[in-house]
Amino acid sequence: MTIGGLVAAVVLGAAVGVLGRFVVPGRERMPAWLLMAVGVVAAFGGTGLVHLSSLGDGGWNLWEALFQIILPVAAVVLVATFWPKRTGR
Repeated sequence: MTIGGLVAAVVLGAAVGVLGRFVVPGRERMPAWLLMAVGVVAAFGGTGLVHLSSLGDGGWNLWEALFQIILPVAAVVLVATFWPKRTGR
């Protein structure tokens, strides 16, 4: 993975993690830092999947970008579904 790939994974993962908040219906209960962390980790996972499946060619490619967007959104939806609800407010 190149430096550009690392930066892209962090930036896209954080941005998509926060934007994933709008995909989940209802009032969001997760803190913003957790959304960004889930997004970044899932973006790195997407990059890893692309490289493991030999879809990546070493430079920027569409598959890597798609996996860095789709996986964080799915991860945010999954974590938000199982995140405990706040009580007492």
